[in-house]
Formats: sequence, structure tokens, C-alpha cells
Amino acid sequence: MKTDSLFYRLFQREPALVLELAELEISPTGYRFRSEEIKQTAFRLDGVMAPDGDDDRPHLFIEVQFQPDAGFYIRFFSEILLYLRQHPEVRVWHAVVVHPDRGTESGPPPAVRSLLQLPELSRVYLEDWRNRRDVTAAALLVQLIICPEDRALNHARKLLERPRPAGLDEPDWLEFIETILVYKLPRLGREELRKMLGFKDVDLKQTKFYQEVFTEGRQEGRQEGHQEGHQEGEAALLRRQLVRRFGELPPEIEARLTQASTAELEIWGERVLDAPTLAAVFNDDSDLP
Repeated sequence: MKTDSLFYRLFQREPALVLELAELEISPTGYRFRSEEIKQTAFRLDGVMAPDGDDDRPHLFIEVQFQPDAGFYIRFFSEILLYLRQHPEVRVWHAVVVHPDRGTESGPPPAVRSLLQLPELSRVYLEDWRNRRDVTAAALLVQLIICPEDRALNHARKLLERPRPAGLDEPDWLEFIETILVYKLPRLGREELRKMLGFKDVDLKQTKFYQEVFTEGRQEGRQEGHQEGHQEGEAALLRRQLVRRFGELPPEIEARLTQASTAELEIWGERVLDAPTLAAVFNDDSDLP
């Protein structure tokens, strides 16, 4: 499940959700959420929320971490410190890390474990939000992302009965719900999902969400291509998408990625969202686009 893109798109449309999850009593008005590359390094901050203009509220650094990674916190704080070095105008900052549960979190090495006690750090565990009530509609989308598969359809139906978040128009609201279900329930086709939810027959690949995610993916591939060679960059991007969707890749798939042409990588990349299985991504006879 491509959780990073789901969360980052949601935070981009509804930045107040970051403050709600972290339980920070800060006005969301005027905040902008974006990704920002730190120049002259290999680091990249995935989520930065900066207030407009001369504002005393903190800059927020947001990371969604769904995989165990012992080096995550050291890397994250390194990125923040480099950002602050390059942006001396920032006076106040706060970091928000979103984990699915406490079991997934990997703390830093003992020598720097005290970083987790910084008042500038908020650690969010989505398991604590699974059954919360009286939350915003945007937080209900988060509950849909983390709910068990057998409850996803019922939760989605309840969402459709609720007023949508202020930052999302109706097409965006429906796109988020449908896209989350496509990732959570890959065995069900889009047509079947739409019938179950009463959605109109709209091609998901024409929605703004799909186009933004895959435009961003192609841009990331091109950026990596400048550093490693275009083909290697496209392969690295596709591999990350496949691992997030289907888990660790078998050796034969790793070999195909290494030997593939740029055209093949682009075709497989277009199939990642729709393919119900890993094999379907690489099936040359597939009728998927």
C-alpha cells in the first residue's frame, strides 16, 4: 500500500490534519505543506509545513514511517538540522513522525536516544486513532487507511455519509476514498468497488490524485536518473513502489528490474496501481495499460 503518497496528498489538501494527529494547539490557517530537497546533500525532507510570511508559529517537519528502520531518527534529525542550517530565518520548529503502531517504530542507537525526549518531537501512533470518535472527516480517512480489510467497505460507506473536509471538494473526497480502497482491497476490481459504494463509472487514472502521484513518481525517477543514470533511477523508483505494494521481491523480479529497458520500466510503473498481484505487473500479455 503506497501509504506515503496517500498521507502526503491528504496532508497537502488538509494540513490541519497534521496538527490534529500530533495534538498540537496551533492554528492551521496559512500553513502550506510541501516536500523540500536539501541542496548539496542526498537528503530530502518529505513533508514541510511552513507558515506564510513573518510568522512566529513553528515550521513543521513531517515524516510518515510505516517500515521498521533503525537509522530513521538519526537520518530525520540530520535532515532537519541541515535544513535549519540552510534556513537561518526559521525561529521555531517542531517534528511530527507518524507510525502505524508502536511495534513498527525503531528507536535510534543508545548514544542519541535522548533525541526522542525533545519537546520539539511529536510521535503519532495511528493505532491510537483506530477507534477514536468525534474526529474530523480528514481523520476518518486516516482510520480507513489503518482499519482491517474486512471493515474497510463499511467504514468507507460511513465516510460517504459524513460532510467532507473543508480542503477537499467532492471529487477529491471520492478519489481519496476509492484510492485507499484500491490499495487495501487489491483483489476487488475498481468496477466492483464502485458498485459496492455506488460510485459513478469514472476512470481512476483520470483523477487528479492518480495523476499527481504518478507525475511525482516520474519526476523522482528523472531526478534519480540525473545522479545514477535515467534507467537506474526509474528501476529504483519502481522497486520502491513494488515493495510497498507487494512486499519483498523475489530474485527473478529483481533481475528483471535490473535488465529492463526504460520503456519496460515505464509500462510496469503504470500497472502498479491496478495490478491485483505482483505477477500481473510483469505479465506481458496483460490487458492492463
